[in-house]
Amino acid sequence: MSARGRAGLMAFALAAAGALALWATGGSTPPAQSPVAAAPPMPQRTGPAPFPFVPSMAGTEPDGRLGAAGDALKVDAELRHLFDYYLSALGEAELPAIRAGIEQELARRLKPAAATEARRLLGQYLAYKRALAEAGQDVSAPAAGTAFAAAARQRLLAMQELRKRYFSPAEAAGLFGDTDARDQDAIARLELVDDKSLTPGQRLQKLAELDRKLPPALQEERAAPQRVLNLEQQVEAARNGGASEDDIFRLRAAAFDPQGANRLAQLDREQAAWLRRIAAYRAASAGLGENQAAIQQLRDNLFTSSEQKRLGAYE
Repeated sequence: MSARGRAGLMAFALAAAGALALWATGGSTPPAQSPVAAAPPMPQRTGPAPFPFVPSMAGTEPDGRLGAAGDALKVDAELRHLFDYYLSALGEAELPAIRAGIEQELARRLKPAAATEARRLLGQYLAYKRALAEAGQDVSAPAAGTAFAAAARQRLLAMQELRKRYFSPAEAAGLFGDTDARDQDAIARLELVDDKSLTPGQRLQKLAELDRKLPPALQEERAAPQRVLNLEQQVEAARNGGASEDDIFRLRAAAFDPQGANRLAQLDREQAAWLRRIAAYRAASAGLGENQAAIQQLRDNLFTSSEQKRLGAYE
């Protein structure tokens, strides 16, 4: 297959993933971030940093870089990201506790008038999510083939209509404009897949047209993984040529920034430690034969329960 053909298939795969996320989450999932993208610093907090809201959030910072113009709240996707960060704790914490945690975070980051407005929007957002969940119970899963793109578009339109009950047009655009652009692009790409009247060349041409129409932020989001891949290919070649870890750090820092280079170096260390544990496990388990109890004990000693789910790929 040609490089252009592979690129086309990759774009279609990304589109399908985006539409599946739309169907499953109601379009409110925060965008994935590049592992090396330099994030602006979080706003300065007052008082000591709080303990993790729930155990699974240990080592993380609440999402969302909240903004305000004077006392006026900036209503944008960052506010939704903060809400969703805490709402992801459902199952570990009850909704009233989650809402209280969000309100405390708003009070830490915002001036009183902006915090009051943010709390109002939080209430509207929770009501919208409840209504969306109730409406979703009446929606059957999309059919395979051509029905999928049409069903995804219908669901997006239904969500946008539902938002009108809870948000002004400006609020809806601020909170959901980024996900709507991503979902609309994904659906448009799926519709190209479904259009059997197009030749492969025509489909690639229309795909390129969609690429050109992407908002700058979405173009950057799409380009970031390829830049990371290109860089890591350079890193592999440099290591094969005898480059030191300092050389690798400088190479990554030149391509991104020192913070990104540090994060990638940490990922290298974590991957190396993981592979060492895998090697130790394989060496030790080789002498245990079919003794499943002993093998499980070895797994428990070397890996957490979540890590054990990854072992199948190595066994």
